[in-house]
Amino acid sequence: MNMRSVRRALALLPLTLLTAAAQNAPKAEQLRTLSDSIEALSHNVSGAVVQVFSTGYTLGADDESGGGTPTGLVTKQRSSGSGVIVSPEGYIITNNHVVQNARRVRVQIAWSPEARAANAARAADSTSSAAGKNADNQLMRATLLEAAVVGTDREVDLAVLKISSPRPLPVLKLADSEKLRQGQLVLAFGNPLGLENSVSLGVVSSVGRQIRVDDPLLYIQTDAPINPGNSGGPLVDASGDVVGINTFILSQSGGSEGIGFAIPSNVVNSVYQQIRKDGHVHRGEIGVTVQSITPELAAGLDLKQDWGVILSDVDPDGPAAASSLRPGDIVTTVNEKPVLDARQFEIELYRMSLNQVVNIGAIRGTDRFGAQIKVIERQDDPFRFLDLVKPEANRVLKLGIIGIEITKDLAPVLPDTRKPYGIIVAARSGESEYGGQGGLKLGDVIYSVNNAPVSSLEALRGAVDRLKPADPLVMQIERGGKLMYLILSE
Repeated sequence: MNMRSVRRALALLPLTLLTAAAQNAPKAEQLRTLSDSIEALSHNVSGAVVQVFSTGYTLGADDESGGGTPTGLVTKQRSSGSGVIVSPEGYIITNNHVVQNARRVRVQIAWSPEARAANAARAADSTSSAAGKNADNQLMRATLLEAAVVGTDREVDLAVLKISSPRPLPVLKLADSEKLRQGQLVLAFGNPLGLENSVSLGVVSSVGRQIRVDDPLLYIQTDAPINPGNSGGPLVDASGDVVGINTFILSQSGGSEGIGFAIPSNVVNSVYQQIRKDGHVHRGEIGVTVQSITPELAAGLDLKQDWGVILSDVDPDGPAAASSLRPGDIVTTVNEKPVLDARQFEIELYRMSLNQVVNIGAIRGTDRFGAQIKVIERQDDPFRFLDLVKPEANRVLKLGIIGIEITKDLAPVLPDTRKPYGIIVAARSGESEYGGQGGLKLGDVIYSVNNAPVSSLEALRGAVDRLKPADPLVMQIERGGKLMYLILSE
């Protein structure tokens, strides 16, 4: 380029800059509008996002980091996470792992400046009652409110809490996660690493991400930064409605790497409504076991197709058998949706509520037929009773254990035991006064002490307390499905 060309370019530079500025003015205004919208959205949402603190007990590990092999010793545990208020009555949704084994749960509300100002004004109002002023002052001073655990769902990792507040609570609405689309803007709220009332922005990376092959739950994947402490907080859309509950991340560093996952709001709403109504979650089944059809399976069984789902087993007493389904039938559709593999079949069934009728399309040989099957309740998680343990009430000090009584209500959800009574060793609570033969182990069931049957914790404590220092201690226990006598000594 010669000097003449350079001078011409310099002469035209102001005009070029002015033209570019004029062209970019609408874009700048759009950016300011977007920023203002996100600011307003954050302001409206953050008041309903809470910090959850729980104190409880857990099994210790054989190293200080907690990452080693469980020792069976019960240790005190403090944890924190996030939650979201979803009803004016004070119901809060969070993750189960935030409050698991909690003995005490407290919630901190991020009161907005407007709420604080309004409450301060009410407290200063000369016409307000003394009781009302006192309630307002206490509310503003109380950074933590006691919360009750209404119910938990370990399988989906959700919990419902309830708080009482003398003043109206901010509430967020659960959206329809089926309408969520890849690429939509979302905001993640919570308390990452204990930093109260934080927000991060991202997009929906995937609307249906399966993490494990055997997991029927599909998660929302997002690149909105999520860190420890965000668990239980809401993932919201551009309308400020909850589309998911932030639950976990995949990370090589331990911090956010843009791969976070949230439980879809439709699943959250189903769990929330069931826990609020019944205190627990009902899971459905139709009494079948399915497998994906592979080319090898199709060749070996001489099937006409090398894809889809085959019934490998049908419970003879279940609703599927009553609807004429048999092992070897090929399922083609569930509720008119084609199913390509066992994963999709399980996902479609997982969404069904109890007593709903699922429409199955199937093939048997060359015949195509349909079946209408009522969804029944699935057998409960046999280890769910562990969430109900209260260490203070369940501790047997002299044996150094935490035990659980087998009751008629508890027996149906436990693995089969040889007798309809007894005490299950759920954990070790410290050093035992007795040794010998390796001592009691987790999962042992205690049936008697020196031939005296024990069907309650009180009976077990009494039988041990009555022993003199020189008396033998012989317990009949069940271990691994076999009965044995365990000899202990001081």
